[in-house]
Amino acid sequence: MTALPEIGTARDALLELQNRLIARFEGMDGGQFRRDHWTRPQVAGQFSGDGRTCILENGEVIERGGVLFSHIMGAKLPPAASAHRPHLAGSRYEVLGVSVVIHPRNPFAPTAHMNVRRFSVTPEDGQTVAWVGGGMDLTPHYLFDEDATVFHCAAQGVSSLHYPTWKHQCDEYFLLKHRCEARGIGGIFFDDYGEPDGLDIAVKLGNAFLDAYALILERRKDTPFQPSHRDWQLYRRGRYVEFNLVWDRGTTFGLQSNGRIESILASMPPLAAWQYNREPEAGSDEARLLEVLREPRDWV
Repeated sequence: MTALPEIGTARDALLELQNRLIARFEGMDGGQFRRDHWTRPQVAGQFSGDGRTCILENGEVIERGGVLFSHIMGAKLPPAASAHRPHLAGSRYEVLGVSVVIHPRNPFAPTAHMNVRRFSVTPEDGQTVAWVGGGMDLTPHYLFDEDATVFHCAAQGVSSLHYPTWKHQCDEYFLLKHRCEARGIGGIFFDDYGEPDGLDIAVKLGNAFLDAYALILERRKDTPFQPSHRDWQLYRRGRYVEFNLVWDRGTTFGLQSNGRIESILASMPPLAAWQYNREPEAGSDEARLLEVLREPRDWV
């Protein structure tokens, strides 16, 4: 596999990306992220490393949002991180990444997620293998076709060559199999990308996500809404929680590596709700959203 840029270069690039994300979201919200710098020494059976977990809670625009950087090393790569490379399970590893989850206050503003990560794994033969993974996806509570198009055009711009495959992978990954519906309207998702431009792709993805989502959030953040809209937002957030706790490989990786639980669960919304066997009225905006979540479509 072709070599990726060194860990130090990747670390600097991802920290810069985190700073850009935080500055943009603070500018839109008016509040400040709480910055939690953490380090973890080597302990037998666990990872070591450092990171910066930045959380904004109870903001004017962002009800809860997290922009997280981590750089960790461990002696045994968890199975969740080696699904496509089972022969590397249990090998020495180093991984750094940036992840973002934004839960807006306004029900008409979609939840958004972005993650980029760089893995470096050294099996017993000593031949280090490195790759990049990442993705960006949008989870609306009320569907606006123009927002979906903006987001997917940005995703396509990350790599027009890979977009069809990465879009399909995103639709497959963010599926709540027990509900037979998608978490949202997708975006792109990829793993095992080991080409020399891997770091450039990761940073390009982060910037594309930021520009597209900031535009959408600016459009929707001040839309008037009723209690019924808020009720539906909380109900749909329940699906977000279900996916993250049941199906998400990142959550599983964090738990399998004995990770920082506050960072692992930073993606959770502040409030969510469940209702028994709820089905929206036919022809409603809520029903239209479910139609799309049950049958993914092309947006570009």
